[in-house]
Amino acid sequence: MSDLVIAPPPVVTLPVLGGGRFPVRRIFCVGRNYAAHAREMGHDPDREAPFYFLKPAYAVVADGADTPYPPATKDLHHEMELVVAIGRGGKDIPESEALSHVWGYCAGLDLTRRDLQNEAKKMGRPWDMGKGFDHSAPMGALRPAAGVNPAKGRIELKVNGEVRQSSDLAMLIWSVPEVIANLSRLVTLAPGDLIMTGTPEGVAAVKPGDVLEGMVEGVGTVRTRIV
Repeated sequence: MSDLVIAPPPVVTLPVLGGGRFPVRRIFCVGRNYAAHAREMGHDPDREAPFYFLKPAYAVVADGADTPYPPATKDLHHEMELVVAIGRGGKDIPESEALSHVWGYCAGLDLTRRDLQNEAKKMGRPWDMGKGFDHSAPMGALRPAAGVNPAKGRIELKVNGEVRQSSDLAMLIWSVPEVIANLSRLVTLAPGDLIMTGTPEGVAAVKPGDVLEGMVEGVGTVRTRIV
């Protein structure tokens, strides 16, 4: 008989191409990891080491479901990203071994309440309510890592059929192995952890009714409608 005083929360999962579900533990996000995006946000990408923020697992929107427009914002932005799913945990992971800890990859969106984030920046406060809110991480199906090269490939987002973001994974400031190695020196990574690797330039606002369709070459797609 369980001694839990309330029912445990449901396990958040992502679909896997070919069948099955991947349980999500934590979502780490790399800030400003494409040079052009860093510049459009007013920063110098050549002077920053990787930094991170988190989203809760319940931020995931899976299976092409609609995404509700969040409260307390008038400036919701899209950020298209490659997502890395950790299958084998560890700490102080050498860069040369980092990709052996990856279970798979998917296309994802880091939705951002930009007005809340900008106010937090101005006040020197955490970004949590600008980044880690409900339904802020739509994601596509996971592709197992075998055969995927996260070092290059087109990454693109269309809003209502119009290209908004278009770049290449080769433009990442910090590569996937470098990010995994660096992050594992700050926390012990565990199976089920996801890493959102940053967004290219072209971020902009979305509104209810907009359809977002993203892709990462060789990995997969993500689709959601803002409602």
